[in-house]
Amino acid sequence: MIRDDDADFHPPDPAHPTWAETNYFGFYNAEEHLNVGVYALFRTNLGTVTTSVCMNSRRTVTHWEADFCDMRSAVPIPQPRNLRDYALSSGLHVRCLAPNRQWQIDYDDGHGTRIDVRYEALMPAFDIHDPAMDPMCASASQEGKFAWGTAYNGHFDQTGAFKGSVTVRGRTVPIDCASTMDHSWGPRPERGAPAMSWLHAHFSKDLAIHAILGFDPAQDNGRELWLAHGYVLERGKVFGLKSGTGQTLRKQERYPESIALRLTDSSNRVWELNGRTVTTMPWVYVPNSIGFNTLSEWTCGTQRGWGEVMDFIELPVLNTLNSAPATLSASKPL
Repeated sequence: MIRDDDADFHPPDPAHPTWAETNYFGFYNAEEHLNVGVYALFRTNLGTVTTSVCMNSRRTVTHWEADFCDMRSAVPIPQPRNLRDYALSSGLHVRCLAPNRQWQIDYDDGHGTRIDVRYEALMPAFDIHDPAMDPMCASASQEGKFAWGTAYNGHFDQTGAFKGSVTVRGRTVPIDCASTMDHSWGPRPERGAPAMSWLHAHFSKDLAIHAILGFDPAQDNGRELWLAHGYVLERGKVFGLKSGTGQTLRKQERYPESIALRLTDSSNRVWELNGRTVTTMPWVYVPNSIGFNTLSEWTCGTQRGWGEVMDFIELPVLNTLNSAPATLSASKPL
């Protein structure tokens, strides 16, 4: 169960120099196809923060083709340390206005690119290690124990409403959407994490579906997905996901082009979703891993929504896969 004090820094394990505490806020303007990601990864034992502010409305395979990217690898953690209010030298300022419920996200690069967005939770924080909340955790299955190596030893996901604006080199785009943030803490070495798909579909403030899925990038280009954790948010009530499978078709590099999911929630309802990629961008959240990031358009029955997909694969794994051309072959149509 997530408590109010989980909005603060957790005591780091001194035996792990790479212990990390993270905040991630992702939001979008669907009409503009503008996908925005704001990330801070605190290496509290090292005293540094890795920050990333990226905005993209295009199909890109390099950072410099995106609308905007500002990635810093070693920003000093301000003193006194305060995860509820940190203003970094990178221009990012995040304030937690109500613990694990409300944040203000501000950014100014000093050259005409800015963020002014308020986040309001639509649900309690979803603790992937709470069996009362997460049926996959309660199942005690290997899938339900998934914690992205040790990076998610403490972790919650949460869907909420983002409202405000972003300005890209003087051009302002309004933000008014439902989307999903997360917060994690635990040892996070820069090599050894398994591949992971972290995705969500938001149909309205009354219906959203979030899932963490595993896949093997060496098998049929990572086509088959298996469920680790997730939930359905429906009219303010949260239903943990108890089972699920999916298939991802990849065409451009290893970006998901289309995704088909079949998920069952704690009330035994089956949700069938289909996602279609609109934008692509390689997100390097740490130097040794690529997040194949997309903004996707989703359908569920007659409902249409939007959401972010991030398929993470480590660079040494990609080096190995790319030395075997057969792993780049397109999967069969869904």
